[in-house]
Amino acid sequence: MTQRPRFHLAFPVHDLAAARAFYGELLGCPEGRSSPEWVDFDLYGHQIVAHLVPGKAAAPSDDHNPVDGHEVPVPHFGLILAWDDWTALADRLRDGGQTFVIEPYVRFKGQVGEQGTMFLYDPSGNALEFKAFRDESLIFAK
Repeated sequence: MTQRPRFHLAFPVHDLAAARAFYGELLGCPEGRSSPEWVDFDLYGHQIVAHLVPGKAAAPSDDHNPVDGHEVPVPHFGLILAWDDWTALADRLRDGGQTFVIEPYVRFKGQVGEQGTMFLYDPSGNALEFKAFRDESLIFAK
């Protein structure tokens, strides 16, 4: 199998210690390089970088879109995980006391595009979605 390209995402945070606790400890992302202004994390093989933005409000955006009866935060980022990894992450987050914007559930049940999904905010108000498909060939199915 050909390895997929890795993505890189830089995002603003109000507190690097809080970012380290959330991404490093709660999500289990190994930390890479860092400086007093940013921290690299390994998010399942992808490079995400928390950049300290002084004065950033630790609040989520008010923007949402209705999807499958839920108000999905926009913008958001995340990953499509293998089903077992998704359920393990959901358990880890619940066990860690994480509050969800949208609790883990199966969206579009019985339809093309059926997927497990969950949404949460990091301590700086950045929205994340983690999802999984039982059949990854349906990720882009119409």
